[in-house]
Amino acid sequence: MRPLRRRVAALLLLLAVLAGHTWLGQTLVLTRLGDGAVDTRPQRLDVAFVRVLAPAAPVAVVAPTPRRSGPVTAPPGEPPVAPPVEPVAEAASAPETVAVAEPAPLPSPPEPPASVPAVAVVAETAAPPASAASFAPAASAAAVPFDWPPSTRLSYRLTGHYRGPVDGSAQVQWLRDGSRYQVHLDVLIGPPFAPLITRQMSSDGTLGPDGLQPRRYDERTKVLFRDARLATLQFDGQEVQLANGRRVAQPAGVQDTVSQFVQLSWRFTLRPELLREGQVLEVPLALPRRVENWVYDVRAPETLLTPAGPVDAVRVQPRREPRPGGDLVAEMWFAPTLQYLPVRIVIRQDAETFIDLLIDRLPEQAAAGQPGVPASTPKRTP
Repeated sequence: MRPLRRRVAALLLLLAVLAGHTWLGQTLVLTRLGDGAVDTRPQRLDVAFVRVLAPAAPVAVVAPTPRRSGPVTAPPGEPPVAPPVEPVAEAASAPETVAVAEPAPLPSPPEPPASVPAVAVVAETAAPPASAASFAPAASAAAVPFDWPPSTRLSYRLTGHYRGPVDGSAQVQWLRDGSRYQVHLDVLIGPPFAPLITRQMSSDGTLGPDGLQPRRYDERTKVLFRDARLATLQFDGQEVQLANGRRVAQPAGVQDTVSQFVQLSWRFTLRPELLREGQVLEVPLALPRRVENWVYDVRAPETLLTPAGPVDAVRVQPRREPRPGGDLVAEMWFAPTLQYLPVRIVIRQDAETFIDLLIDRLPEQAAAGQPGVPASTPKRTP
């Protein structure tokens, strides 16, 4: 009878674990969405990622904006800047903006010291570390005209805590087809073959002289044993339609939950001084239930231990404190040597509830000039 008792005990334990995870999915803030349940999201652009982005010192760039008689208008929350200097070098002879390695095996994750967690920050000082000299754009005869980078994929290892440890994976994809863009953040909690919670956040819009201009934002969450829920925001240039259908005024330069990552990378590329410690950034954000101005403080450079190796990055921290029942609060670490991409994102609900996304390999990119095309079948996570 002992083998039978063991089987019954194992089955009861499995049921208890599933029940606990179901309760977790029902109470976790990831399920707080609007009332929409119909999936009408735009099809994702289909892109082949064929090469690995190699770390390199950033190159000075200028935005190819039309000539203007007055000062260039800065994004909201920034002081006006002088008109960009026209490059004197021919584009064909200008230094490459992006240093990319040919496809090669990705480096094996380094073994962290026994006393340092895998996602630990191993250096943080009030003054920039010695390696931070590479944060400044490389000197050149003339600045290179800015061009949006090719489609890029970042893969993250997910850890976190909600009444106990959680783990999983996540991806950020920046997809570009001419003046159209898409940004996707896909989060998976639990094993990939049977995820407990999945969340897909997508921004679809156009590229303009002031960066990203979202037209639509979709947020889809699927919890084990529950129907998928969808929240959608729409932007018409004058108003934002929130997830509950209410319409509010659309601020200049407004971003959504995921487009802000790329918008900040764009701002740092054009104006690296914004990423110096002590700088203050303002970003108008359209969230599913409201539109508000968010303020971020730039902190000291840090060196992150990642599975892809040590990465020098700068933390951008929101002034808003997470609170139960409030909006999720995201801290971001941007790496100047990796095209100012976000190599770590920590999303907090409160002091004890968070998920931590840490890059686990070097970013992957499409071939330069490769356009994205709509996928034949929309990519969905069950």
